[in-house]
Amino acid sequence: MRKNTNELFFQMVALMLAIIIVHAVYVTMVRPNADRIVNRAAEVAAAGGEYEVPRTFFVVIKDFEQEACFILMIWALAIMGYKTRIAMRESRMLEMPLVSLAEGTRILPGDAGQLLRPLQSLPERQQGYLLSRTLSTALLRFQVTSSVEAATAAAHSVCEAESSRLDSELSMVRYITWAIPSIGFIGTVRGIGSALGRAHEAMAGDIAGVTASLGVAFNSTFVALLISMVVMFFMHQLQLMQERLVLDAYAFSENRLLRFLKPQSA
Repeated sequence: MRKNTNELFFQMVALMLAIIIVHAVYVTMVRPNADRIVNRAAEVAAAGGEYEVPRTFFVVIKDFEQEACFILMIWALAIMGYKTRIAMRESRMLEMPLVSLAEGTRILPGDAGQLLRPLQSLPERQQGYLLSRTLSTALLRFQVTSSVEAATAAAHSVCEAESSRLDSELSMVRYITWAIPSIGFIGTVRGIGSALGRAHEAMAGDIAGVTASLGVAFNSTFVALLISMVVMFFMHQLQLMQERLVLDAYAFSENRLLRFLKPQSA
């Protein structure tokens, strides 16, 4: 419960910081530069020159839809960074000598309590990590049932449950990866609607308003799709890291513990 509360607090703080930082950059840098570029192009057109739609970086990202996409991108990256840090901490547990047994050692049910003590003496945070829980659960089940099969099933069950939990906790990131292109499409609809509303200006020979509205439509989708690709890449890298963690934890318990377990009658 405490872990979930800390993560929720982190997500809310990360969202607020993303909004503040991105909006500050847009107000102080992006929109002033974009307005200056657009106004210069409009002045050239008003002086009788050929009007050309500006395609600079600031103009492409200046609209509200792109700002929202950048906010969601930073938020998603912050969430994934938080989860990556936890996964890396848990992966380092694999290098610790939690269970050190010589080849040929036989562990009987009565020996399980002795192996449990080092695990139970770990700091509270490390006791909650996947590897510690897997080893402790297997040893407790073996101590109670004297069954190697039950201990193996218990270790496998812990890893399966952890895999499902990690997958479900990525639901917010998946929502963000869906929301980013959706916001881009909203910008497309808004831009096309605005362009249709100014069609009479184009018929009168003034195409500046229509082209500017169409620029909103295409720029918002373009930026949203690029950002979505970036977020999806990092999300799949995080998933790969988490899946490897679960597989490595089960392999560790199998190679370092489970194969040494022997029932009392053996």
